[in-house]
Amino acid sequence: MITPTPAATSVTLDGVNKRFGRFAALNGVSLEIAAGELLALLGPSGSGKTTLLRIIAGLEFPDSGRVSFGDQAVTFAHAAERGVGFVFQQYALFKHMTVAKNVAFGLDVKKGADRPDAKARAARVADLLKLVELEGLGERYPSQLSGGQRQRVALARALAVAPRILLLDEPFGALDATVRKTLRRELRRLHDATGLTTVFVTHDQEEALDLADRIALLNGGRIEQVGPPATVLDQPASAFVAGFVGQSNALLGEVRGGVFSYLGATLPAPGLPDGPATAFARPDQLAPAVAEETGFPVRLQRATPRGPLLWLDVVTAEGQPIEVAVVRVGAAVMEPGMDVRLAIHECRLFPAA
Repeated sequence: MITPTPAATSVTLDGVNKRFGRFAALNGVSLEIAAGELLALLGPSGSGKTTLLRIIAGLEFPDSGRVSFGDQAVTFAHAAERGVGFVFQQYALFKHMTVAKNVAFGLDVKKGADRPDAKARAARVADLLKLVELEGLGERYPSQLSGGQRQRVALARALAVAPRILLLDEPFGALDATVRKTLRRELRRLHDATGLTTVFVTHDQEEALDLADRIALLNGGRIEQVGPPATVLDQPASAFVAGFVGQSNALLGEVRGGVFSYLGATLPAPGLPDGPATAFARPDQLAPAVAEETGFPVRLQRATPRGPLLWLDVVTAEGQPIEVAVVRVGAAVMEPGMDVRLAIHECRLFPAA
């Protein structure tokens, strides 16, 4: 039976820099990952996520800075010395090997006393196939499996060698949306069952918000914010975070005397200097204004029911598209072409860059 590993370790990155020619992939990245934590590295393409993951894995080395696992310095230790399991987006399974042989590969290539005997290897493989819910499929080949099943095999193979840290690079990127959601739940279950320190790279904010204990959001090779999903979503530390996480509408207005104004809508802006500013408001933080509220004018282009919500696609007179989500129950009748005033109920305000 698989039991939570006692060997899970913390990871510390201190002032890590990495360049590829003239391109600075990482700029002074410092990050603490707790033992047993599931951390998401989130950010747009080119933000440095995969480079950071590969440096943790020992597949790349930093130009400067330090990497430690617990109390052990591993900055320039090779991947084979670090005790990490790595799962790639494209599975990287051996096509000529059965599922069981793929899972056992890391055990089969161990040397000397580190190599379990055949009975122990078979038992480990059987336990792992049960853990990833592929029991009975050990004699099949990768070509006989679905994409989701192949990714489960890749996870089992990474776990077979009892790693201290599990690293995943866009593990669900090649799968369709339905399978991705299923495997997200499975990864969380596997993490909770094994207790491994787990770091995964994604550009999908829904994936990060759904899965992670904490999110480290990267932009331009720097960490913009680290925190629990709810904190990153509701208390963004910068305009970039506010605009990247939570499907926000960016409303460029102006602050004068502690009041933010946008096309006639106003709200308090305590502590914000006078000048251009941007309000980042998620679709559920905007709503048709009632009589006593200030609002800004828009024209409704489309109203789409999505479960309990009515999703409104509107546009300002200047042509800016804005998305609004209102509760369907009790909502007024909305028809394309209607003129509506929107109130800003909540937002995050930042001086315009």
